[in-house]
Amino acid sequence: MSGRTATFLRLYAGRDRLVQDVARRILCRATAADLVQDVFLRLWDRAAEWKGDPEAYLRRSARNAAIDYLRARRLREAVAPELAARMAPPAPEAHLEARDALRRLEVTIRALPERSRDIFLLNRVHSCSYSEIARAMGLSSTAVEKHMARALAACRAAVEGEAMTGDDRA
Repeated sequence: MSGRTATFLRLYAGRDRLVQDVARRILCRATAADLVQDVFLRLWDRAAEWKGDPEAYLRRSARNAAIDYLRARRLREAVAPELAARMAPPAPEAHLEARDALRRLEVTIRALPERSRDIFLLNRVHSCSYSEIARAMGLSSTAVEKHMARALAACRAAVEGEAMTGDDRA
């Protein structure tokens, strides 16, 4: 057994005391055990780089892990109410409005001229670039851009709830 391995095992034997020290700082023994375990993993990964006193490094690392944990917890506690408000389920009216907008969008896409619909779907659903679509369909890039502009304008109008006339879709 190498000297580093023996030192690591000796340090690991004192793990419970280190967990107690961290638990006293963060007031949670289970979390302290997790933090100390992470510190030991980092210590083991850096065993080849050890310089100085590994025990002092271990204690300092455990203390820093506790401080980082407390900072993150304070941040979560400060941000949690704001996130909860943002993540609150939308009002039923908003859900209905979104569903209606989606229906209008589906109808609009189906009503597009076939070539415009194909170009729109290739770009938006299949992530094809305008130049790829132009090559595949034997069109110029400008023609693809014009079809996309028409399709996007129709979709925008559908989402905003505006009715499109037959002349607008051509």
